[in-house]
Amino acid sequence: MAWNQQGGGGQGPWGRGPGTPPPDIEELLRRSQDKFKNLVPGGLGSSRGFILILLGVIAIWLFSGFYRVQPGEQGVELLFGKFVKVTAPGLNYWAPAPLGQVFKPNVEHTNQITIGYRTNSDDRSTSVRDVPQESLMLTGDQNIIDVDFVVQWRIKNAADFLFNIRNPEATVKISAESAIREVIGQTTLEDALTVKRGEVEAQTKELLQQILDSYGTGVFIVEVKQQKVDPPSEVIDAFNDVQRAKQDQERSVNEADAYRNGIVPKAKGEAARLIQDALAYKEKITREAEGEAERFLSVYEAYKGGKEVTIERLYIERMQEVLQNSNKVIIDNEGGAGVVPYLPLPELQKKNAGAN
Repeated sequence: MAWNQQGGGGQGPWGRGPGTPPPDIEELLRRSQDKFKNLVPGGLGSSRGFILILLGVIAIWLFSGFYRVQPGEQGVELLFGKFVKVTAPGLNYWAPAPLGQVFKPNVEHTNQITIGYRTNSDDRSTSVRDVPQESLMLTGDQNIIDVDFVVQWRIKNAADFLFNIRNPEATVKISAESAIREVIGQTTLEDALTVKRGEVEAQTKELLQQILDSYGTGVFIVEVKQQKVDPPSEVIDAFNDVQRAKQDQERSVNEADAYRNGIVPKAKGEAARLIQDALAYKEKITREAEGEAERFLSVYEAYKGGKEVTIERLYIERMQEVLQNSNKVIIDNEGGAGVVPYLPLPELQKKNAGAN
C-alpha cells in the first residue's frame, strides 16, 4: 500500500513529499559531532573535555548507589565486604560498587523443608519417595517409629542469615532432625502415635528454635508439622493387630464401667431404703415398748389403789378381747323353764354365715 493511501496527507515517511529523497544519515552524524565539539572547545582530546567526561562518569557511578528495598525485604549494606547496617523497605542510598554492596533477602517469604520423604512432581502425577535414613527414630520405650514431617521457616535477621551460616537450608534441616529425635527419644511409641502428637510438634519447634538461635542463624521457625507417624512398614501389620486388641480391651472395660455405673447406684439406693425401713421399724418398736411400759405402770398404780376392782377390770377387758371375734350361744339355765334343752346350733351358725 502506498504511503499516501495510509492517510499520510500526501507526505512520505520522513515528512517530505512523495518525490523528496530521505535525509543522508552520514550528514546527520556529522552535524551531531559538530554540535558536541562546540560544547567542548578544543575537542575531546583536550584536558577540559577529559575532565567533563570524567565528571560524567563519576556522576553516573555515584547515581548507581541508589537502590530500592521492596516490601517484605531487608537491605543489608556492606562496605569493603564488611557488614554495616540493615535498611528498611523504600528508596535508600549506599556507596556504589566496588566500594559498597547491598543484599536484599525476602524476610516474609515462608520456606519449607521436608524431612523423611521427598515429593516428585511431573505433568501427569505427583509421587512421594520415602527417605528412611531421615524418618526412622528410636522412641523412649526402645521401639522404632517412622516420622515424616515438614519444617516451615522465615528469615528473622537478614545480616545473621547471610553471614553467620554457609548453607541455611541444610543447617535448618540437620537441626530439625536432631531436635525431633531428641523429643521422640523421650516419648513412648503409643504416646507419639496418639495423644502426644501435638506435644511432640510443640517441643520440637521450641528446641529447634533454641538450637538455631544458639548458632546465630537469624532464622525463625514458623511451624513443625508431622505428616505421617507410623511404625516401620515391616511390622505395621502386627502393630495394627495389637492396636485392635487394645481397642477391644478398652471397649470391654468401658462396657463393664457402664454396667457398674448402672448397678452400683441401684444397690446403694436399695441399701439406703432397707436402712431407713429398719430405722423406722426400730423407732416403731421402741415407741410401742415405751407405751406398753407406761401403760403397765399406770395399771400397776391403779392396782395398788384398788386390787379387786383392778383385777376384775383386767379380767373383763381380757375376756372381751378373747371373745369379741368368736361365735357365742348363751343359755340361761335358771330362767329357762319350759325351754327344750336341744338347740340346732350348727344350723343356726350356717344360717348366720349365709346371711352375712
